[in-house]
Amino acid sequence: MSNELRELLASRRAKISPEQAGLPRYGGQRRVPGLRREEVASLSGVSAEWYAKLERGTATGVSDSVLDAIARTLQLDEAERTHLFDLVRASTPAGRSRRRTTPQRVRPGVKQLLDAMRDIPALVQNERFDLLAASPLGRALYTDIYAFADTAGQPPNLARFAFLDPRAHEFYPDWDRVASDAVALLRAAAGRSPDDRALSDLVGELTTRSDRFSALWASYTIRAYPPGTKRFHHRDVGDLELAYEAMALTFDPGQVLVTYTAEPDSPSQQALTILASWTASESRPVTTGTLDEGGSA
Repeated sequence: MSNELRELLASRRAKISPEQAGLPRYGGQRRVPGLRREEVASLSGVSAEWYAKLERGTATGVSDSVLDAIARTLQLDEAERTHLFDLVRASTPAGRSRRRTTPQRVRPGVKQLLDAMRDIPALVQNERFDLLAASPLGRALYTDIYAFADTAGQPPNLARFAFLDPRAHEFYPDWDRVASDAVALLRAAAGRSPDDRALSDLVGELTTRSDRFSALWASYTIRAYPPGTKRFHHRDVGDLELAYEAMALTFDPGQVLVTYTAEPDSPSQQALTILASWTASESRPVTTGTLDEGGSA
């Protein structure tokens, strides 16, 4: 955890120029990119020695007001600020005692909700992007992810599919964005759950097996999970553009319900309708094709 805190502070300090921080810049070559530790300390109202200890990972006794000051100095966004607080809290004895393991089983009531969502792709995932449960249409939308998991003999995991299955580049037309978001969200999860061995194992596996994951992980990007749109290319119904919402399950820490919807009367809605009809009849098309403009396969 001390390494995580050091990486966060050092990487953000390097991104802030003296001018951005409101400091005068004098002539001569600076030896470090961005701000020096002493400058961050001065702007945050703490001693240089104290800040140096914090950047080395010693976070005992740090107050919220001091963390707020450091977050302002480093111009952290809300996701980065939350990550800073998570890292500091996790490093304290009280924070370690409050850690809870993310439940891996989806409650029966949530499963019933997913089963009732016949016309909406929906899924429950955890912080590691394990797919814990899905609505019938959600499973049909993510058929490639489940197929990859079956082949690999592992539970379905969105991050593992994105970085280790070549089909992911076709399934996600915006693969670069999907990959970047996944790594940024895993970074944030690592701050909230530093003792999650399965998360550490996943990061280690992907770092070893994917150069792209390794490079993105080293960039230390933190991101929240905002609502937005995502594009898919489904093997049977072609291209879809779907709006998504991610909602934390209050009584199941670490579990998130993600839903996808299409614009009414849009080609994406037509594609979902056809996919839902195949799912309802438990039949699959013999060949893989895309929808033409008239909405037929």
